[in-house]
Amino acid sequence: MPHVTNDRLTDAIELSDLMPWSVAPLRLGRGWPVAPDAASLKARWDRFVRASAAEREALLESSRARTLHTAAAQLPGQRAGTEPLAHAEGPCPEPVRILHGPFDEQWLIPDQRLIDAARPELWRVADERQLYLVEQGYVPEAAGPVVLASAVLPEGRSPAGRPGRIRPLYRRPGAAEPNIAPGLLQHLSGTYGQDVAADDLFAWILATAGRDARKECRVPLPADPDVWRRGVELGRRVLWLQRRGAGTERPKLPGGRRPYVRAPLPARPAELRYDREEEALLVGDGRISPVPTAAWDFHVSGVRVLEQWFARRTATAEPGTLAAVRPATWPQNWTSELLEVVTVLALLTELRPLQDELTAALGDLITPAELRGAHVLPVPDSALHPASVLDHQEEGPGGQFALL
Repeated sequence: MPHVTNDRLTDAIELSDLMPWSVAPLRLGRGWPVAPDAASLKARWDRFVRASAAEREALLESSRARTLHTAAAQLPGQRAGTEPLAHAEGPCPEPVRILHGPFDEQWLIPDQRLIDAARPELWRVADERQLYLVEQGYVPEAAGPVVLASAVLPEGRSPAGRPGRIRPLYRRPGAAEPNIAPGLLQHLSGTYGQDVAADDLFAWILATAGRDARKECRVPLPADPDVWRRGVELGRRVLWLQRRGAGTERPKLPGGRRPYVRAPLPARPAELRYDREEEALLVGDGRISPVPTAAWDFHVSGVRVLEQWFARRTATAEPGTLAAVRPATWPQNWTSELLEVVTVLALLTELRPLQDELTAALGDLITPAELRGAHVLPVPDSALHPASVLDHQEEGPGGQFALL
C-alpha cells in the first residue's frame, strides 16, 4: 500500500466517496431573517406584518425567488404560514438556531417564504442526534480547516462566500441510515478488527481531511488499527470543541490562561483590535485578556473568525430596513459568547500539531483500488440522493399537504 505524507493525498479517498449525499448551502436571499438574538427576529416580523402592502414590498427585499406573492410550503418540522407574504399575519414563527458561519451560531426565522433556497431535504433529517459536516469552499492560499462540524443546521456558505457542501451524517431522523458509502463501515470493521460506527468515521474525517494537488477534499484511511484509534480519539476532541462542549460541560482553558473581561465593553463597540504584546482583545474601549495569538489568527477560508463574528453583530444597517431592528446596546450574552468562541479557537489550535503529527505518520493506506475491489466503490447512484423521508405531514402552499 502507498505511504502518504502531509503534502500528498493522492492515494486518500475523496470525501464525496465516503459521505456521498451532500446538499448545497442555504441561499437566504436577504439578511434580516437571521440575527444573533431571537428577540430581534420577532420584532422584525412584527414590524413586517403590521406594515402596509407597499411598505411590505420594500421591507421584504424581494428577489426573483421570493416576492410577496410567492407560494411556499412549510419547512419540515416547522410551523409557519403558507399563504403569500402579502397576507401574512400573526406571531413570528419560532426562531431556530443555525450555524450562520464558522463558530457563529445565530437564529433564523424558519419560514420558507423568506428564504430563496432553504434546502428542505436538510430540515427533514434534522434532529437532536444529527451532525453535519460542512466542507469549506476552496480559497487559494487560505489557511484553516477544510471541514467543520455542527450539531445545528448550518447555512453552509464559507466566509469568503465560496460554495461549499453540507453532508449530514445520517440520511434519516433518529440516527438512522448513515450517510456513508454502502459497505464501507463493514470493510473498515474487518480491517481494524473492531466495530466501526458512522460517528467514528465522522471523527476521523474531522481529524485528517485535507486538500490534494487538485484542491479536492480527501481523507486518508490508515491500514493500521492503532493509527485509526488515535485519529478517532483526536477527532472526537475536535468535534467536542466545535460543538462547544456537550451537556453541562463547556470548553475551558486552564485557570491562568482563561480569558476575562478586564475593562467593560462599551454599549456600542465600533471596532475590534488585537494587542499582540499584551495578548488582549480590544472591543472598542473594552478589553478581554488573555487571548492567545493563535485564537486571533484563526482563519477559515481566508477570513479571520473573530473579526467576522464581531462584524456580523456591529455592521451598520441601512436605516428603515428590518436589519436595522436590533439591540440598541451590546447584550451581556454576546460577551459570554465571544469568550466562549475565543476559548474554542484557542483549544483547537492546540490540537493542530497533534493532527499534523497524525497525518505525517499514517503509514500504509486503504486505497481507492482496494475499496473498488471490495465493491465499496463506486458508490451506487441511490446513495447520492436524499432518502425518501416523510415522518409527518408537511403543509404546502395555501394549506395543501405535501406528498413525498
